[in-house]
Amino acid sequence: MGDARLVVVTGATGRQGGATARHLLADGWRVRALSRTPGSVACRRLAEAGAEVVRADMADVGSLRSAFRGAYGVFSVQNPMISGVDAEIVQGSSVGAAAAEAGVRHVVYGSAGTGEPGTGIGQWESKLVVQSCLESLGLPLTVLRPTAFMELMTDKDLYPPVAMWHLMPKLMGADRPVPWLCADDLGAVAARVFREPDRFVGADLKLASDVRSVAECRELWRDVFGRRPGRFPMPVWMFERFVGEDLSAMWRWLRTNPADGDVATTRSILPTARTVHEWLLSRQTPPL
Repeated sequence: MGDARLVVVTGATGRQGGATARHLLADGWRVRALSRTPGSVACRRLAEAGAEVVRADMADVGSLRSAFRGAYGVFSVQNPMISGVDAEIVQGSSVGAAAAEAGVRHVVYGSAGTGEPGTGIGQWESKLVVQSCLESLGLPLTVLRPTAFMELMTDKDLYPPVAMWHLMPKLMGADRPVPWLCADDLGAVAARVFREPDRFVGADLKLASDVRSVAECRELWRDVFGRRPGRFPMPVWMFERFVGEDLSAMWRWLRTNPADGDVATTRSILPTARTVHEWLLSRQTPPL
């Protein structure tokens, strides 16, 4: 018999996995955090917060088998910006296979995109492949589907002066509405989903707590920090050389295809989910 209070979190040192682990711990769950580098600073912080940190590789079903043993739930998320979409599919499918073998009773999958095939955006299409695999295994599944994280505006490793504040409005349009969610609120939603399986198993949840254009976000930034965010002009071809073509393809797609901007689902799960303005106010110092 598994531990009804144990959830395994993949990608535990990333934005989504880290936020999910923190909220699960705060809710009284046992958390087994998976990482290929359990000695990292981020892993030490998770351990200090109460998580059990375990070495595992999402592409290695063998390491996942032991990591999933006795678990009630699994939070599964992969990062194609690091691994590439082919590896993402391998990792997501391996997580599903190991979870099914371990008899996991609830898998919460951190996905993205519209949920519809045919967009031509690699990291959206790959997630549909992973989701299909999870469904084919008969796993009790909830899919979380954010569109854009607010961290795009601030986090240095996402290069906001180039991406958010220059190329995104150039390719998508500065006045195009975008559904936003911060990563911490996704973690809170994931914890709520694990808490209420009868309500959420089988659900495919499009998540957004605010809908704002880049132009509106720029003005909100100025209201909060007293200046507009910095821009660093870069040619599209050079950006694609560094990060691939998926992000630019996504922004071009959003220029002519409306994204689902309904915030009601998210607020019904997490009434405290932050707007862009509230989230920017929560930043203690203005980002560079």
